[in-house]
Amino acid sequence: MNVKRWVALVVAGVLLLFSLGINTIFALFKADFLGNFDSLMAGNNLDVYENVIEGDNFDKRIAYLKVDGAIQDIGSSTLWQPVAYDHTFFLEQLDNILYDDSIQGVVLSVNSPGGGVKESAEIYKKLLKIKEERQIPIYVSMDSMAASGGYYISAPADKIFAHRDTITGSIGVIMQSINYQALAEKVGVKFETFKSGEHKDMLSPMREVTPEERAMMQDMINETYEEFVDIVEQGRNMSEAEVKKVADGRILGGTKALEAGLIDEIGDEEAAIAALRADYGLEDAALFEYVYDMGGWQSYVGMKIGSMFGPSAEEKMLMKIMTDYSAPKMMYLYGEY
Repeated sequence: MNVKRWVALVVAGVLLLFSLGINTIFALFKADFLGNFDSLMAGNNLDVYENVIEGDNFDKRIAYLKVDGAIQDIGSSTLWQPVAYDHTFFLEQLDNILYDDSIQGVVLSVNSPGGGVKESAEIYKKLLKIKEERQIPIYVSMDSMAASGGYYISAPADKIFAHRDTITGSIGVIMQSINYQALAEKVGVKFETFKSGEHKDMLSPMREVTPEERAMMQDMINETYEEFVDIVEQGRNMSEAEVKKVADGRILGGTKALEAGLIDEIGDEEAAIAALRADYGLEDAALFEYVYDMGGWQSYVGMKIGSMFGPSAEEKMLMKIMTDYSAPKMMYLYGEY
C-alpha cells in the first residue's frame, strides 16, 4: 500500500472518530441524554429531530409528512447508506403524531407510483387511527404522481389537492411473474422440482400456470381489489358504482380526477397548507417536519469510508442477487417494478 493511501486512511479515520464523537454529544443532549443512544450505536438514525418550516405557535402545530418514492419496506437509512423512502421511519412519524397532543393537523405530501399491498395498508391503518383517535384533520397534497398505492394512502384524507398534471388513479392490484421455460429448454437448462403438493410451485418460471391456479390467483387479486374499492368508497363518500367507473386501473390527470370525485381541489402544496390553516383556525400554527440528520460530517465520512472499505461493485451485485427475494407478490403499483 502506497503512502498516499495510508495518509488517506489515517485522515478518514480521524474524521470518522471526530464526527462520531461530536454527533454522540449532540445526540445525547437532543434526545434527553439517552433517547437516541441505542440507535446511534447501531449506526441508524444518528439524529432524528423536528425541523420547523414556518409559524411560531408551538402549542398548536401541523405535521408535514412526505411519501416520496415506491412504498416498499427495503430497510432503514443508515450512516453508510440512506434510502429514498424509509418505511419504518415513516410509520414512526405516524406513531408520534398519534401521541403528540400539540399536533392539530397533518399535511401529507404524496409523490409515489404506489408499492406493496402490505406497506400501503400499514400506512392507511395508521392514518385512519390518527383521524379516529386524535380527531385532527389530514390534508393530502399530490405531487407529480400519486397512483395506485399512492392513492390508497391518500383516500382517508379530509381533503385532497392535486396539480392539473398530477398522475393519479390506477386503482387496482397487479401481480406478475416471468415464464422462461421455452428459453431454458432452448439453451439446455432443466430444473428439477420436488414439492409436497400440486400447487407448491405456483407461478414457477419453469412451467405454465394451470387453469385451476389461474382461477386461484384471480380470486386472490379480486379480493384485494374489492378491499381497495372499499377504501376509496369510505374515504371519498362515494358509492361502489361511482368508484368502479374509474377503478379499472386507468390513470387520471388532476382535472379528470376532480370530475370523478377522487380529489377535492386543484392546487399545489402551499394551497393545501393554507386551506388546512384557514379551515381549522391554525393560521399561526408551527408547521414542522421530522428529519434525519444524515448530512454534514457523518454523511461525508460515511461515503468516504464506504468507498474505501465497502464491497466492490461486483460484490454488491452478487450480494443483491443472493439476498433479493423476487417471488411474485401483489402490488398496488402503477408502472413496472
